[in-house]
Amino acid sequence: MGAVAGQPSQVYLRPGQREALRALAKKRGVSMAELVRQGVDYVLSEVSLEEDPIMSLVGMFDSGVTDLAENHDKYLAAICEAENR
Repeated sequence: MGAVAGQPSQVYLRPGQREALRALAKKRGVSMAELVRQGVDYVLSEVSLEEDPIMSLVGMFDSGVTDLAENHDKYLAAICEAENR
């Protein structure tokens, strides 16, 4: 993996975690930071829909279109066509 754009974060590890993480990173040929990112991705993948912060966006907007769920392909095609003109 190449360099990852992101923001630095400071994490305090329990005793033994740093050494174990360092050894695993060396064994896998990746950085400790990459293992931490993978761990965060894993935890976030386990988040239930009820806990997912993005779900708070559901229902916040009203398109005014009453058949959007049934005809979303039609509406997306019209938007793409309009953008390509």
